[in-house]
Amino acid sequence: MSLSLIGFITIIVIMALLISGKVTPIVAMVLPPILGALIAGFSFSEVGGFFDSGVSSVINVAIMFIFAIIFFGIMQDVGLFDPIINKLVTLSHGNIITVTVGTVVVAAIAQLDGSGASTFLITIPALLPLYKRLKMSPYLLLLLIAGSASIMNMLPWAGPLGRVASVLEMDVTELWRPLIPIQILGMVLMLVLAVFLGMREKRRIVKAHGSLEAAVALEVEEKDEKHALEKANPHARPKLLWINALLAILVLGVLVYGIIPAGLAFMIGVSIALPINFREVKGQMERLRAHAPNALTMASIILAAGLFLGILNGTGMLEAIANDVVKIMPTAIGPFLHIIVGMLGVPFDLVLSTDAYYFALFPVVDQIAATYGVASISTGYAMIIGNIVGTFVSPLAPAVWLALGLAGLEMGRHLRYSLFLMWGLSIVLVLTAMLIGLI
Repeated sequence: MSLSLIGFITIIVIMALLISGKVTPIVAMVLPPILGALIAGFSFSEVGGFFDSGVSSVINVAIMFIFAIIFFGIMQDVGLFDPIINKLVTLSHGNIITVTVGTVVVAAIAQLDGSGASTFLITIPALLPLYKRLKMSPYLLLLLIAGSASIMNMLPWAGPLGRVASVLEMDVTELWRPLIPIQILGMVLMLVLAVFLGMREKRRIVKAHGSLEAAVALEVEEKDEKHALEKANPHARPKLLWINALLAILVLGVLVYGIIPAGLAFMIGVSIALPINFREVKGQMERLRAHAPNALTMASIILAAGLFLGILNGTGMLEAIANDVVKIMPTAIGPFLHIIVGMLGVPFDLVLSTDAYYFALFPVVDQIAATYGVASISTGYAMIIGNIVGTFVSPLAPAVWLALGLAGLEMGRHLRYSLFLMWGLSIVLVLTAMLIGLI
């Protein structure tokens, strides 16, 4: 069996297991790639080397994950987000569409630093309680954040444009400027999608609960709402609200500006938050024990994903897949190859890592398309626009696992909920780029 075929079967098996929901992600991402590597002729010692390489590439994300979940868990325990959520609920008056549109805007602002992980860390802990309060689907929250952040990911300092610019050996800002109209259109379409999905969600809530009022059960008087909140949350620290807010802002500021590693920033944040809010060691340990299971479970999944990526990269399966997928295409479609690959950009996200897509598949597609007179930059735009919308849907993106952990959601259901909507959006953007002559 060829290396690419083994790799493709391995990825299909993993995707099937993840979508089925019959095994944990750890099982899905550990056993199939190891078996695939052994079938391909690699020894256990070589698999061990792939493990070391893969885990080393995600260990910082895993560390950040552990302390980020604990930090935001403590912030939720002490009631930091409660005033924000209460105010948003009051302003929206249970208006589902206002919430969905606001989610897109907030996610776009949070993605300005070009980091999907920080976007999820900023938006999900703040907005998830609001979605739960309004009985809205958390998968809708993840879809809107993922779509908005993906469109904003076309920024010059984000990863995809930097990869393409390096392959084309051109200035990344020069590559980005023609994409601005597509980026603006993408955000407009995300807002339209937010309105449409908000209307759909509103109908679902009314059908399930009889009325929005019955679902939301808003408190009329502020003092009654505050009293109910404090009664429901014994760990709330309203007198320390501004101290906790300042701490959270400082941690996120350090995260955005990259002054120190994200894991260290959250580690320091946890170390400060615990003694400030819980003076006794017993109380501090209780909060750690309360959030440790979720943090460690999702960190273990990230480490398993590291093994998965380490094996697929180390064995050369990803590169072989990228080369063979192009080779089996009929020569008659050569002049349109870059457009076809662009149209399939989101599905490619499910089988290829970002590096494999831009560093392995893109050069091959570019080389073939160039023989038919297609400019390299046109191929680059087709593959960027077609692929980037699916960035935060793919299980190969560590930030997606971070988002799932923060929201307590499943990858399989996220794929079923978001995949085809995001794919449709990417196709519209590719077609628009063709109409305006960018592709």
